[in-house]
Amino acid sequence: MPETSATRTAYRTCPLCEATCGLTLTITDDRVTHARGDQEHVFSQGFVCPKGAAFPELLNDPDRLRRPLLRVDGTLREVGWDEAFAAVEAGLAAARGGGRDAVAVYLGNPNVHTMSGGLYVGPLVRALGTRNVFSASTVDQMPKHVSSGYLYGDPNAVPVPDLDRTDLLVLLGANPWESNGSLCTAPDFPGRLRALQERGGRFLVVDPRRTRTAAAADEHLPIRPGTDALLLFAVVHTLFDEGLVRLGPLAAHVTGLDEVRELASAFAPERVADRCAVPAPRIRRLARELVAAPTAAVYGRLGTSTVAFGTLTSWLVDVVNVLTGNLDRPGGAMFPLAAHQRTRAAGPGKGFRTGRWASRVRGLPEVKGELPVATLADEITTPGEGQVRALITIAGNPVLSTANSERLDRALASLDFMVSVDPYLNETTRHADVVLPPPDPARVGHYDFAFLGLAVRNVASYSPPALPAQPDGLDECDILARLTLIAAGQGADADPQGLHEHLLGQVLAEAAGELDRPVAELRALVVGDRPAERLLDARLRRGAYGDLFGQRPDGLSLTRLLDHPHGVDLGPLRPRLPEVLRTPSGTVELCPPPIAADVARLRAARDAPPEGFVLVGRRHLRSNNSWMHNVPALVKGRDRCTLQLHPDDAAKLGLAAGDAARVSSRVGAIVVAVEPTADTMPGVVSLPHGWGHDVPGTRQSVARAHPGVNSNVLTDETAIDPLSGNTVLNGIPVRVEPA
Repeated sequence: MPETSATRTAYRTCPLCEATCGLTLTITDDRVTHARGDQEHVFSQGFVCPKGAAFPELLNDPDRLRRPLLRVDGTLREVGWDEAFAAVEAGLAAARGGGRDAVAVYLGNPNVHTMSGGLYVGPLVRALGTRNVFSASTVDQMPKHVSSGYLYGDPNAVPVPDLDRTDLLVLLGANPWESNGSLCTAPDFPGRLRALQERGGRFLVVDPRRTRTAAAADEHLPIRPGTDALLLFAVVHTLFDEGLVRLGPLAAHVTGLDEVRELASAFAPERVADRCAVPAPRIRRLARELVAAPTAAVYGRLGTSTVAFGTLTSWLVDVVNVLTGNLDRPGGAMFPLAAHQRTRAAGPGKGFRTGRWASRVRGLPEVKGELPVATLADEITTPGEGQVRALITIAGNPVLSTANSERLDRALASLDFMVSVDPYLNETTRHADVVLPPPDPARVGHYDFAFLGLAVRNVASYSPPALPAQPDGLDECDILARLTLIAAGQGADADPQGLHEHLLGQVLAEAAGELDRPVAELRALVVGDRPAERLLDARLRRGAYGDLFGQRPDGLSLTRLLDHPHGVDLGPLRPRLPEVLRTPSGTVELCPPPIAADVARLRAARDAPPEGFVLVGRRHLRSNNSWMHNVPALVKGRDRCTLQLHPDDAAKLGLAAGDAARVSSRVGAIVVAVEPTADTMPGVVSLPHGWGHDVPGTRQSVARAHPGVNSNVLTDETAIDPLSGNTVLNGIPVRVEPA
């Protein structure tokens, strides 16, 4: 479209999933009217999925909140910001009379898609001083952080498959054709897999469902849900048993090899084949293929984390990559280095541990500074010292996303006070006493602090605001800063600029010590019109590719990213061992004692009798958890919230397509339409998550017209992976019968 005085073009990174694709926005009269893929983007090269294309609908959603809501006489009504923050100060002060732990925090997945979440959530949590911190991580990815913490000493050192150079990729519990990838930032993940095949490589998918990714693969290996750890241990057994271990250059950086060999002795392919439904000869051949390929990588995601052995499975993924010599080498599994991160000198570190404190009711251990969200309802409903009486939710919807969600729904209704930072009145925020809506994503800058550290190629990009701030809106950095100041006892009227400068000063003080230069000199060089931009500039300039505040003129800075709206390519991933290691030994500690101790539980499961029906989730390209079900373009078409099951199972139950089935578990029951499909293994049923938009008190008209059913009515809050506290969402025993 030719630009006129009222029409212009802006470029930005899509914030709606982990792929970080570039968007080209058409803006007419300060309204985003069209979005398409940015053909010149250095990473995504024009790729866009339906979510990115629907970006204008999301921004212009009439149900989106624009002003704060305050509960008055039981009814939420619009108020000004000062009145809303005054109510927050009063509500938190009353709750904290029961101690700091009486206030809990829940952080939703969208936090990692915003600059404010990456920069201001940590200071808020520290100011609150509460140990009751919960997040979506313990319904998703915490097992991978725990296994990385034990292996490498850093829970954020997560290796990703080098997609663009590998010859063989094995995906377990991952469906990037639908999810766009997770803990692996790769725009056009499907296109990269097709390119792998075109250059003569192969990819295999291990999954109980024939997903779109499995259908495109060179081979699909169906597996019984929750048994990936058995399969991988059998691969490890074969590598030792057949003399196939090939550490190569890794040998100098790995300890614990003999201990892993001993643990694997109990998991011969012939011992586990029946349990995981993968034939023993195929397991042995998989081990040989991984060794024989010029390069290979094993990649496991949601289906391997949200199971009873999530941490063991995540650990075994990396063990296989180590034993085949494919960790930290081109074409294998590698450690990205984002522009805001710094390189570190190699050497021993403090290592990683969990359980620095435990939850009050169930005694569940802390992991990465937070407690399992599976116990949040316990902490709210159980009387006694330290009972949670107030809750702050930031960009989350735990009523739909956490286990036994009906119980949590009731628990939230019993709180003395609740404040939510969220643009919608959804199934969770409808319980809030104060709702503080952030601006829409086109009105704030964007840089991916989380996902660029997981990218399959080192790149950097920054998107300045595409639209001006709304006159009655408040930047989310300011929202979180004011909450932080309230939590720190400075009151609702405290100026957030003081906190902005304090956080910037902390970064500059560290940089000044490294560069032996005065803080004032560095502060004078920082650019940026907004607090988040200034913090980003400081981090980029002292980062791995930074200009070191002018000492390296060709280095990165915010100015350089602004001059390159399509991003800056920093090159392919490069080997980083031993730099990334922070274990006490300074090596990859291949057999951490807490993980070794949990293997006994897996041995017991190896010989357990098979269950009846088990439930697994599924993804869809037009959905991301519960986020975007209020966007018409993303929910149109046939009902996606159905119960998929194998036709033979449907026939045995007397169920036909469209019939209503009752699905029940230990904790709840739902009624849902049936969709027989041979793409699902016999004995397995599948429901998507993030639905259930039929509760009263929400303001999401489109979602309410397409409610679906909430699969987390069935998940059991007592079933968790003990090492990580992650909820078991896949492989849940259920009963299925005609409704």
